[in-house]
Amino acid sequence: MRVYGRKYNTDGTYTWSEVTTDSNGYNDAVYVTALCQVLQLQTGESPFYADYGIPAQPCIVSQIFPDYSVYMTQQRYSPYFTSLKVTKVNARNQYDVQTPVYNIQVITQQGSVINLNVPIPT
Repeated sequence: MRVYGRKYNTDGTYTWSEVTTDSNGYNDAVYVTALCQVLQLQTGESPFYADYGIPAQPCIVSQIFPDYSVYMTQQRYSPYFTSLKVTKVNARNQYDVQTPVYNIQVITQQGSVINLNVPIPT
């Protein structure tokens, strides 16, 4: 299995990285990368699934976090892990404005713990 993940840099540019099944046949890194990509997508931006992504820009305008969309994304990816929690984090950007950031806590099928923050590009 293979997926490409984009990593945003501080200057607004991004780079793509290929993530594949590891040598032992585990797809945990693939699914975590795909989850991060879905959280960074706008609703309807996916070329494969129209309902994947979160309405980040409308939520920024209204100042309401897209909790329902994040919950649905967590529900879609939870069968691939022993435990999956996606929570919002109180984060501020360089202008001291609250920005959408989500913390992902994963326990893989093999018992490894993954904890990372995913900033949502605006």
